[in-house]
Amino acid sequence: MKIASWNINGIKARMDTVLRWLQEEQPDLACFQEIKSIDEAFPREPIEALGYHLETHGQKGFNGVALLSKTPFEEVIRRLPGDEADEQARYIEGVVATDNGPVRLGGLYLPNGNPVDTPKFPYKLAWMQRLNAHAAQTLQQEEAFILAGDYNVIPDPQDAAKPETWVGDALYRPESRQAFRALNHLGFTEAIRATQDAVKTYTFWDYQAGAWQRNNGIRIDHLLLSPEAADRLQGTGIDKHVRDWEKPSDHVPVWLELN
Repeated sequence: MKIASWNINGIKARMDTVLRWLQEEQPDLACFQEIKSIDEAFPREPIEALGYHLETHGQKGFNGVALLSKTPFEEVIRRLPGDEADEQARYIEGVVATDNGPVRLGGLYLPNGNPVDTPKFPYKLAWMQRLNAHAAQTLQQEEAFILAGDYNVIPDPQDAAKPETWVGDALYRPESRQAFRALNHLGFTEAIRATQDAVKTYTFWDYQAGAWQRNNGIRIDHLLLSPEAADRLQGTGIDKHVRDWEKPSDHVPVWLELN
């Protein structure tokens, strides 16, 4: 089973790229971030025509997440628990049945948190606390659980081409990195780092200042696996070549293979 995550940076601007990638890579299960569309306006038909079941949790103009699966979803959860007043569409979770038991995928678009001297940074940290609480509770079900998406966290210096330029940024602040480590320490395996130790392994390159051409990237898209999923991990990949396509997202897809 191939499971992927991709911040597409707007479904309407990126539909041709999304369809090309889906046809090329054929993931069995995927989550998208930043769909930037309300549910009713999401262009479902071209994706469904490729054989995917589609679930969205959208928001007009920004944020928004989606799940795709080649098999029907047994269960879908929209919105991260813990704060009924939070209206930002940043989390969706779905369960599919397999011959080896259920596979649960949580797709997330974690808040950026900048500027750090505004309410955006406390909101990011509070959201991460809610995520950790939900993850801890979900792990108790002892299922193959993948928590995937754009975390907006640079975990370590090796995850940025120029870490010194990120000091003080919400993506690299100690509080953000500590919360990410706390999530991992619940019992998750960080799939990319568990299988790849190559330097300059990034998933995001800014549109500005020739970041892509200079490989001035950061790694902020992560795949976290429960013990039950980690036991079945066969490999991971980063589809870096997609960043070279016409009208690309500033992120590229990341994926893993489960037995």
